[in-house]
Parts: sequence; structure tokens; C-alpha cells
Amino acid sequence: MPEEQSQAIMAVDELQAIIQRCQILEEADFKGEDFNLFQVAGQKCLEDGYAAQLLEVIQNEKNKVIIKNMGWNLISPLVRCIFMYKQEDDKREHCLKILDQLAQLCNPKELFLGLLEQIEQTSGEQVCQTVMLLLQPLQTVLLKLQNKKAYSVGLSLAMIMNQLTPLPVPYTKQQIQEDKLGLCQCCKAVVDFAKPFVNEVVKNMEKSSEYNDMELKEELLKFCMRSLKYPLLTAQLEQLEGIEEHPFRHFATEIIDILWDIRELMPLVFLHRKDKSPHWEKEEFADIERKNSADSLACLSYLMFVQHFGIDCFPMVFSPSYILQCNMTRIEVLLKRTEESMLSKGLDLFESCLLRMEDNSLLHQYLEFRDFINVPQDLVKVMTLCPIEHLRKKSLNILQLFIDKFDAEGKYTLFRCLLKTSNHAGVEGYIIKNIKDQIHLSLTKACDNIWFTGHHLISLLDLVLLLPEGAETDLLQNSDRIMASLNLLRYLVIKDCESDNQTGVWTTLAKIEQNFLKPLHVGLNMSKAHYEAEIKNKKENRREAHSSNTVCSVTVSGEKMPAMTTEMQLQVLHSALFTFDLIESVLARVEELIEVKIKAVMDGSS
Repeated sequence: MPEEQSQAIMAVDELQAIIQRCQILEEADFKGEDFNLFQVAGQKCLEDGYAAQLLEVIQNEKNKVIIKNMGWNLISPLVRCIFMYKQEDDKREHCLKILDQLAQLCNPKELFLGLLEQIEQTSGEQVCQTVMLLLQPLQTVLLKLQNKKAYSVGLSLAMIMNQLTPLPVPYTKQQIQEDKLGLCQCCKAVVDFAKPFVNEVVKNMEKSSEYNDMELKEELLKFCMRSLKYPLLTAQLEQLEGIEEHPFRHFATEIIDILWDIRELMPLVFLHRKDKSPHWEKEEFADIERKNSADSLACLSYLMFVQHFGIDCFPMVFSPSYILQCNMTRIEVLLKRTEESMLSKGLDLFESCLLRMEDNSLLHQYLEFRDFINVPQDLVKVMTLCPIEHLRKKSLNILQLFIDKFDAEGKYTLFRCLLKTSNHAGVEGYIIKNIKDQIHLSLTKACDNIWFTGHHLISLLDLVLLLPEGAETDLLQNSDRIMASLNLLRYLVIKDCESDNQTGVWTTLAKIEQNFLKPLHVGLNMSKAHYEAEIKNKKENRREAHSSNTVCSVTVSGEKMPAMTTEMQLQVLHSALFTFDLIESVLARVEELIEVKIKAVMDGSS
């Protein structure tokens, strides 16, 4: 007989010997030594390929008490062997049957801890495989538990989600189809695992409208909130061509259904739910909890109002402005993120809420809410700082949408706020163009708009028609704002006659000249002289070097930019001069128009 076969038979014989000795003992008489011997012999049987013999021992009715008390010790070697064997191997099938038998026969409390320990110890590529393997036996055990059931369900779900969270969420169509680590399959399996406990809560709530046992419901709610943050907040949830059932859309549907079944969906969508989490002694833990909750609620709003999950449950009695108000905090949470998947969700949610509204229907009083000021400021940061072009463009479109929804006073207040806070010439130029459009509407409409004419407009023009640092202002950096301001002033001078003075521009002309036109003249002269001197220096240096390939390095925000040849530097300097010439030509035209209008009035009065 070969030596290996002899050793394997010895392992089976050892197991049989331990079983026979324990069969004659009472349950209370089992000793620690018996547990150890059983585990070692059982593990050896598994490792040597004698799973079929071990299965026979476990299925033997005479061994029921032994397996009940000692069987959970086999979980660790059993899981290792299952992963060791190939899918079609009979030995793997025997191991799976052993796992099923242990779930039926073992002490639930002991097996529960053994299964959780296996899930906790897994890592890397085996996380999803291990979780999916152990979900069914874990569910079986939990359904048997009498004491601390809610706590045990919560502990299981938390442990599973802790293990899944470090895994990268498949984002592209190809990644979702490949599902390399098995996360897509695992999410579906975890929801199926939770369903019996959801049904239990639903049944208890149906029995009594005053259902008091809230523990299990709370644990399921925690699981749903955790799932909203991961993987759903990170996941790509748009319909993808070629994927019949999108795994994360399916998962989202299931999570929304659970929230609806346990009667928590609407409170979470509309109300700032009281935090029922334990009191943290350290404020940093409380901050983490609040942030996680905010992320989850933001994702929930996105699912409902953008992807329309659970929209059939949505009451149609709420006004679009109220829906926007409820979502502004959540939009703010998403717009502060830098990850594309989350930032795009924030933009989509904001856009969806705005598109529900009629133009000019949002009352100015909403700007008294902090979020209605913070969100457009966050939008400006996306427009100016986000490295992803399509998100920058989208944020600009949404800012215009937001402006369009406000009444006249709301637009006026928002313009003042953005002019003071944006700190970006391009954005300020864009706002000034919007101001010009509102003035045009006020001058051409039959109804009088007090916010973009008269003393209100003069107050707004004080912010627009000035140089931030007088003649010392960097004209090149502020060129967008300056050009927009000059175009606005040109429009006012052309459209508003001095005799009518609807806008009040003629009353404040002296102030405009003092704060804007004169410093702009001085600034242009200084800037042009500086850049012309720079061009002259570069040309002289080029002649001295006898080469146009001399390079210099430029540092922007601490980062070294690609090296520039002297020719490239000269192009940049000439481009700056062209910008100054453009500003100067518009400035000259504005001053010419003012002079013509004043002369016409003087001629008329004489």
C-alpha cells in the first residue's frame, strides 16, 4: 500500500476513533482535548482528499451531538479546501455538502462566530468568493438564532460591507461585464441574504401598527445607508448598451425596495432624520458618522430624482421648489467631492431639480437658506478648478439654469453674491453679461423691474464698474471681467437716454469715470509700456544669443510648465498687447459715445 494512501486512511481511522470515544460521553463531558483532536483529524481528512468519508461521519445520526458541538471547528479548513479544488471536482462537491450539513447541525451561536471569523480573515481577490460561499450557511444560522438576533444580523451585514468596501467598484462597461473580483455578483447575493430579515420586519409591522422591536429594522437601515455610500455612490448607474441587467442598477432597486418595505424611504428622502447612532465620546467619530450619512442621503436623492428608482412611491403633492430645497444640502455634499462619479451625480441631481421648475418661479427668499448660497459657489469651483472638461461645461450650463429660475430680486441678490465671492475674472465676466441681459429685459418689457433699473442697479454697478486694485490691477488676468464691464457700460450709454435715465447710469457717470475709466486708462498705459519693454528685452537677448532656441522654464502654482523658447515667449507677450489694444478700442468707443450723448443733450438744452 503506498505511504500517502496509508497516511490518509490513518487520518480517517483517527477521526473514527475520536468519534467512537465521544459517542459514549455526555455532551457536558466533552473536553478541550476532544475538540482539538476532532479538528486536527477532520482537517487532515479534508486536506488528504477524504471529504466523502468525513461527510458520511457528519451525516451519521449517531454523531449528531458531536457535530453540534465540534463541527464549527471545521469551517476554516473546509473553506480552504473548497477554494483549492476545481469547480467540477467531486471533492469540492463533497466539501460544499459538508458546509451545508454543518449549517443545519452545528450550535448556531458557535457556527455564527466561526463563519464571521472566516469572512473577517479573507482579503484581496478572495473576498467576494468567500462572502458568496458563506452567505447561505450564515443566513441559515441567523434564522435559527433566538437571542440577540438583530445584533447578529447587524454584525454580519457590517462585517460583509467592511470587507467589500476596500474593493474597487467596476465603472466602465467592460469592467462591469468582466466583474474581475466578483463584486457585482456579490452585491446581488448580499441583498438576497438580507431578504428574510426584511420580510420578518415587514410581517411584524403588519401585525401591529405600534411595532416596538426596532432593533432589526435599525440594522437593516444601517445596511441600506452603508450600501448607498458603497458601492452605489461610486458606481456608474446610467443604462449601458449591451448590458441587459445592470448589476448596480439592480442593487439600487433592491436597496430602495428594502427602504420602502421598512417604511424609511420617504422619511430619508424628505426629512433630516434624527441621528439614532450611539453617542461618540470623541467628536472625530461623530464627524465621520455624519459625513457617511450625508453621502448616503445624497446618493439616495440621486437614485430617486435622477434615475427614478422608487419614483412610483413618490407623493406628487410637493412643489418643485420644495424638492429643490430638500436636495440642496445633498447637492452641496456631492459638489464638494472631486471624484468624477460623485461630482457628476451632484451635477445631475442639481440639473434634475432645476428642470422641474418654471423660469422666474424661485422666490428670492430661498437665498436666505445657507445651501442656496453655498451650492452656486461650489458650482463656480467646479467650473474653474475641475480638470474634467465636460463637467466644467455642464456646471456652467447649470449655473445659468439656476440663475434663470429665480425671480428678479433673487437674480439680483445672486449676482451680488457671486461678484463678491467668485474671485475669477471669467466667472465675473459671465455674471456681468447676465446683468446686461436682465437690464435689457427691464428696458424692453412693459412692466417695470425695479431691481435692474434705478438705485438698485446703481448699487450693483458699483460692484461691476470698477477695477479691483485700481490702476495696479492685473489687466491681463482680469481681461474677461473688464471687457464684460465695458460692453455693459457701452450698452447702457446707447440704450438709456440721459433724459430718461431709467438705469441711473447718467447720475453716477462721474463716479464711474473716477473708479473705472480713469484707472483703466492709467493701467493700460502702464501695462502696455511694461509688455513693450519686455518684448524689446527679449529681442535684444535673442540677438545676443544668436539663437531663437534659447529656452526658459515657467513655474505656475508650484508646478514646472513645459520649457518655452524665446519665440514662444514673444508670442505670449504680443498676445497680451493685442488684448490691451482690444480693451483700449472698446474703452475709446465708450468714451466717444458718452461724449456724443452729453453734447447732444447740451445742444438740445441750448
